[in-house]
Amino acid sequence: MASRLHQKVALKDGKTQCKKMLVMLNSPMGRIEISGCGTGVHEIQFKENALSQNSTKEALVTCEVCEGPEEMTEPLKQCTAWLQAYFCEPWMTEKLPMPPFHHPVFEQDSFTRQVLWTLLRDVKFGEAVSYKQLADLAGNSKAARAVGGAMRSNPVPIIIPCHRVICSSGQTGNYGGGTHLKEWLLSHEKLQKEKLAY
Repeated sequence: MASRLHQKVALKDGKTQCKKMLVMLNSPMGRIEISGCGTGVHEIQFKENALSQNSTKEALVTCEVCEGPEEMTEPLKQCTAWLQAYFCEPWMTEKLPMPPFHHPVFEQDSFTRQVLWTLLRDVKFGEAVSYKQLADLAGNSKAARAVGGAMRSNPVPIIIPCHRVICSSGQTGNYGGGTHLKEWLLSHEKLQKEKLAY
């Protein structure tokens, strides 16, 4: 178990090594694995899906650490707290520190990085934007397909909310965890936003 929770990761450019740590959360969507090091969060991955393809009932809204090291790095603590707030008390996410990210996609000056930062900054909880609208926001109105590629490259879904990017027709479009997870996330945000309006 310890070898799975702590791994050394050499970067491609050979600059530094990370001591990678893994944390597993039980969420309303299923198990979520967070990987990261002392510098930042590497990835968020959906491991086990708790939602059936046709699930209409509201899942239990809890999010707890079920596996992980006794001592977490600060970025992993921040990411875990952020995800717990997202599922249980979404209004708190704006008050929590955003965990730093440590992934090659954020270390290169690229359209993908620009799109992901634009999405994080401009598309708020409970909102949705089309691929074309996001391309416009990122400064290249003709790059809707490239926005789709950027969404597929997103290493930290939910925090960088690629689930909020939908087709111009209003259809949800594809999602790395499956369209039913994307629909659940959009529905969760809509429901929580309506609760806050009362």
